[in-house]
Amino acid sequence: MGCVQAKCWLRCRRCCCRCQLSSAGSDGAASRDGDPGHGRHIISGSPVGSAAVPSHRLLLQFSSLSQRGHYPDTPDRENQDTFCIKTQLQGNPNLHLFAVFDGHGYFGAQCAAFARDHLVEDLAGDPHLLEDPVKSFNSAFLSTNSELHNSEIDDTMSGTTAIAVLVGGDTLFVANVGDSRAVAGVWDGERVVAEDLSSDQTPFREDEYERVRRCGARVLSVDQVEGIKDPAIQSWGMESEGDPPRLWVQNGMYPGTAFTRSVGDSTAESIGVVAVPEVMTVRITPSHLFFVVASDGVFEFLSSQAVVDMVSRYPDPRDACSAIAAESYKLWLEHEIRTDDITIIVVHIRDLCGSDAVATNEASHAGTKASLMVSQKARTDISASPGPETGHPKRRNFLELQSCPSDFSLERSLACVAPSPTHSLSIEK
Repeated sequence: MGCVQAKCWLRCRRCCCRCQLSSAGSDGAASRDGDPGHGRHIISGSPVGSAAVPSHRLLLQFSSLSQRGHYPDTPDRENQDTFCIKTQLQGNPNLHLFAVFDGHGYFGAQCAAFARDHLVEDLAGDPHLLEDPVKSFNSAFLSTNSELHNSEIDDTMSGTTAIAVLVGGDTLFVANVGDSRAVAGVWDGERVVAEDLSSDQTPFREDEYERVRRCGARVLSVDQVEGIKDPAIQSWGMESEGDPPRLWVQNGMYPGTAFTRSVGDSTAESIGVVAVPEVMTVRITPSHLFFVVASDGVFEFLSSQAVVDMVSRYPDPRDACSAIAAESYKLWLEHEIRTDDITIIVVHIRDLCGSDAVATNEASHAGTKASLMVSQKARTDISASPGPETGHPKRRNFLELQSCPSDFSLERSLACVAPSPTHSLSIEK
């Protein structure tokens, strides 16, 4: 795919003393893709940004990418995904938000943008966010849902899923509504394993299936609702198969949502589709190396472990985003004639050293373009005791497991992002 595959990144993975990034500002930034007028800007990528967590001496280094899907019948369809990276939420240097919104329906892009803006606004204005983030997430999602219903946007048959990760000190608060996903890469002593930070809310889940059925939903695949297959068989095989169970009103062939929770979708609310998030709380340990927040365009054909494996190959989160988007795009076209919109945020978790907290946050607001500089010093003995700037011993031992080839180049290659079959590739920088 033309991507640089750096095997030395593990060595510098968690200690920013050996792997420094100048920061790109992402404070309050939300990136949207799509140019429905001309069919350009298939890719919307971002430089590397940084955000310190001074309270626990952590440094978050992140990048994002959003790729408009390929739809042969509607080649100029706009990207209905959007995302938000808001550092220093409420002006707190230890509070950072990363969120992805995946719109659907005719007004899906508007619903996603509305949810993005209002969810962040509600969280930023909640005086109890630090006291009870779980309660605040619930309140923000429900308020955003109500506001969308009362807005000028027609959300009768349109809405958005949402996945949000709030970094609060040494804790991740992950709120999920729908089938987008967050996953962490965790070092288990031998390799990086995937730790799901959310659970897809679809009829494949027995608890969600039972809940929406109690609310009056018919749960059937498209083939079943059209009479091709027996509707009495309430078993749909593996999630990766192409005809998933969907939600339908009684005696009607709508709305047909493949998820059981969302923001908007006022018609689907009558059969149990709710905006109540499931919130997971995860403590950041020395073994947590990174996390990923992405739309289901990524996870339709890639498992959480596959995504974690791909992030593990790249020292630069931009290259990880590009590689995952390219692989997702390729797999979509191997299975179908179209692709979904694909959006991904990759956040590396490193140790903060020296006075980098102040410098990092100042650089983040300055909005300077990021560049990756990896030290090519020889590996230190993994059995040596860590000094004050070498980070936690578990992190250090993991970082030094793999060596870097002498001819390793850090030149980035965005060519690994698959272009649309019918459009030229255009990169926003």
